[in-house]
Amino acid sequence: MRPLTHAPLAPQSRAKLSIPGRVPTAPPRALPFPDALRAAAAAAAVSLSLLTGDAAGAAVPQPTEVCRDGGAAVEEEVRAEAVTNEQLVEEAWEVVYESFLPDAGTRSWSPEMWMQRKQDILQGTIKSRSRAHDIIRKMLGSLGDPYTRFLSPSEFSKMSKYDMTGIGLNLREIPDDNGSFKLMVLGLLLDGPAYSAGVRQGDELLSVNGIDVRGKSAFDASSMLQGPKETFVTIKVKHGDCGPVESMKVQRQLIARTPVFYRLEKRENEDSSVGYIRIKEFNSVAKKDLVSALKHLQNSGASYFVLDLRDNLGGLVQAGIETAKLFLNKGDTVIYTAGRDRQVQNTIVAESGPLVATPLMLLVNNRTASASEIVASALHDNCKAVLVGERTFGKGLIQSVFELHDGSGIVVTVGKYVTPNHKDINGNGIEPDYNRLPDLTEARDYLSRCRIQELS
Repeated sequence: MRPLTHAPLAPQSRAKLSIPGRVPTAPPRALPFPDALRAAAAAAAVSLSLLTGDAAGAAVPQPTEVCRDGGAAVEEEVRAEAVTNEQLVEEAWEVVYESFLPDAGTRSWSPEMWMQRKQDILQGTIKSRSRAHDIIRKMLGSLGDPYTRFLSPSEFSKMSKYDMTGIGLNLREIPDDNGSFKLMVLGLLLDGPAYSAGVRQGDELLSVNGIDVRGKSAFDASSMLQGPKETFVTIKVKHGDCGPVESMKVQRQLIARTPVFYRLEKRENEDSSVGYIRIKEFNSVAKKDLVSALKHLQNSGASYFVLDLRDNLGGLVQAGIETAKLFLNKGDTVIYTAGRDRQVQNTIVAESGPLVATPLMLLVNNRTASASEIVASALHDNCKAVLVGERTFGKGLIQSVFELHDGSGIVVTVGKYVTPNHKDINGNGIEPDYNRLPDLTEARDYLSRCRIQELS
């Protein structure tokens, strides 16, 4: 999988350091980080699988925000430039100390052991920024977790420019004062449609085509922004924390390609028709296109469905979660997320009934991974699908991306996925029910027995 594959989310920023404009002469001390990073977009939001690639173009530097209240100007610095090399290393150390999942690495880990690690690292002066970055790399490498790693400023910049909206921006959920959250523009493509229309980094997205998006996830809002190339979407944004509200019409530029391919088939020795659907990856249009495929096949006479997730390495975790919900009953568990931080611990359930209730066979193999395994386990454990094929890959760790104060960042494993039947996906995968495609009668019998066992 690509480095940004969890899934799925936007890079998150550490609480801002209270560092004055000059370099302090006192020795570095423990930095005050009151808040562990908030997990992005629904449970998945804690996952790198919410990002699947890099957008072209350059990020627009975030401006200094000037608010005027009663004629008085208040200037807020966006980034603390005076962070020392020692403080930068300690900041990275602190992220691991607060959030790292102990059983993610191949080596034993505990907060006490990590505390000793800090003392060893910060014994002397760190003379250069490149040396600080090298120390962070080695520090993270000592965890024995291939997914926890350092991102250079250029690598982090590419991530924050990722565009899944079609208008050249990347959204991030920020907690507000009302216990909910608002959607802020984190990344913006220079000369992209949104930038050309007047959107700037740090703006708040208020509505899309007249629909209020406050309280919606970044994934949902991004899906609302999407549409065919060269069509228009009307957005309302608030410029900065204290700027004016502006409505603007933006022409869409790009749209993610459909990963959904389907056809109606007849199987040997069966009178009924089967709707075959293959999903190559879970991108931002996967759910929408799957809904269209299901409806078209059902209207064409499909009596049941075969959903093919073989060689699907994942993609956007939230897209996988939303896909699973299409087949589940209201209240069914999609997935559990577990981690040290309570914000990572979550139970994700379906909010409404299934779109289709016909039997489902789900094809998997050893390259079915991440978001695909969430779909497979959710449908299997809730007796909605028969799994056919090979044991899945077993990628069930959750990563979050943390921005450091010099523009670099670190990816840290903060949690893991646990199936509705409380099985750990990571390293184990999911065992199929059949190694061959059963006939419709077999599948129905299996699912009936499964539901009886679930009720007993």
